[in-house]
Amino acid sequence: MIRGAPFGAFLFAVLFLATPLSAFEIQRVVSPGGIEAWLVEEHTVPVIVMEVAWEGGTATDTAEKAGTANMAASLLGEGAGDLPSQAFSARLDDIAAQLSFSVDNDYFNASLKTLAEARDEAFSLFALAIAEPHFDEDAIERIRAQLGVVVARNRQSPDWLAADAWYRAALSGHPYALNRHGTPETVPRISRDDLTRYTGNVLARDNLKIAIVGPMSAEELGPLLDRTFGGLPANAVLPEIPAVEVAPGAQTVVVERDFPQSVVIFGTQGMARDDPDFIPAFMMNHILGSGSFSSRLMEEVREKRGLAYSVGTSLSPLKKAAMMFGQVATRNERVGQSLAIIRGEMRRMAEEGVSAEELDDAKTYLTGSYPLRFTSNSSIANQLIGIQTEDLGIDYVERRNGLIEEVTQEDIARVARRLLRADDLIVAIVGRPNLSPVVEGLPETGDMKPAAEPTRQH
Repeated sequence: MIRGAPFGAFLFAVLFLATPLSAFEIQRVVSPGGIEAWLVEEHTVPVIVMEVAWEGGTATDTAEKAGTANMAASLLGEGAGDLPSQAFSARLDDIAAQLSFSVDNDYFNASLKTLAEARDEAFSLFALAIAEPHFDEDAIERIRAQLGVVVARNRQSPDWLAADAWYRAALSGHPYALNRHGTPETVPRISRDDLTRYTGNVLARDNLKIAIVGPMSAEELGPLLDRTFGGLPANAVLPEIPAVEVAPGAQTVVVERDFPQSVVIFGTQGMARDDPDFIPAFMMNHILGSGSFSSRLMEEVREKRGLAYSVGTSLSPLKKAAMMFGQVATRNERVGQSLAIIRGEMRRMAEEGVSAEELDDAKTYLTGSYPLRFTSNSSIANQLIGIQTEDLGIDYVERRNGLIEEVTQEDIARVARRLLRADDLIVAIVGRPNLSPVVEGLPETGDMKPAAEPTRQH
C-alpha cells in the first residue's frame, strides 16, 4: 500500500541526480539503543529515502490463511496511533512524503521518501504506522474486497497461472508454493486478529534491515533510529521455514486455456546466494538467457526463428530455496519446438561451456552497467537493502566488479554442468500447446527429444 502525495516533477527530477557509484561511502550506523542501519550521506538533493526489510514474508503464511502477510502490507498506513486513515494520509500529503509497504516470499518491506525539511514528521508517521496500526474493520473489508478482485484477475492471467502451476509442481507443500495474494477460500478467513498477530510477530527489532540515503549525518541518524523503531518488540516470533529443493525429475504441466499463444515457465534447481559458485552461475545465466538481445536463447528462439518476442532465464535464490527459471511465450503450435531449442541450448552450454568472446562481452556489460544501479537516492537505497538481505557484506559494492572479472571459462563450464539439467526441467504451460518438437514446414532443431508426458489441468 502506498500512502501520501506524489512528489511531483521536482522530486522526480532530483531523485535522478544522485552521487555516482565511485563517490559515495556506506556508513554502518548503530543507534544508542542498538539498532543498525546503513547510511549514505548524500547532500546533492534535499531528499531522504529509507528502505526497510523485516525477515518474515509470505512464507510465514499458513495454507488456511494464505494472503495474511500481503493483506497486512496493504493495510499498514490505513490509520495509526491517534490518526484515522484519512487524517494519516492527509498528514503525509501535507509534507509531500510517500510511505509504502509490500511483502515478498522472505521479507516484509517498507519504503519512505521525504523532503529533508520534513524528516522528523515523516519518520514519526512511519513509526506510528509500524508500531500502532489501526486495522479498522471497515478498512479490512475494503482491502479484502480489493484483494478479492486481484485474486479473481490472477486466475485469468496466463503468466500468473503458469507461475502458480510451476511452483505447485516444483515446491509442492512448501510455503513458497502458496499464493501470495491468497485464494477465494483463504482471503475471507483472514481476521483482524490474524493481521495484528502477524505484524506483532514480524515487525520487531532483531530481524530488521535498514538503508537510508540522503542529507543526514550518522550523528543525526542514531537517535532518529531509536525514535522510529524503538517502539517495536525486541524479538520477532517467526515460524521455522524448512529448506526445500526443486522436485527432481522432468515434469510437464499443462493448464488448458483457449488462448492464441501459450505461456511457458520452465525451471530446475538453482544455486544459493552464498554458494561460492554463484557469481559464475550469474554470468552463465547472463550468457544463456538474461543478456537481452545478446543471449543465446534470444538469438536462437527469436532472432533466428521468430518463435517468440522474448525468452529469458533468471536465477532466484531465496532464503530457503534456490531456483533457476525461464519463460517464453509463443504460438500454441510452436511450443514444442521452442522448448526443444531451449533444451538444446542448455545441453550445448553444459557440454561445451562458453567462448572467450562471450565471457569478455559479459564481463564488459555486467561491470559497465553496475553503476547504473546507483543513479538515484531511491536506487542506491534499494541496492543497499538488497545487499543486506542477501548478507553480502558492507564492502560488496567495492568488491562486486572484481568478482565478475575473476570468473574464467572453466568456472562457467563447471557451473553449467551443475545447473543446466535439460532433461530434468519442470515445465508449466498455459494455453493449448502442441508439444511436438517438430512442426511441419519449420526447420528442425538440435534437440528432437519429446517433452515429458504432460499432466493436464482444466
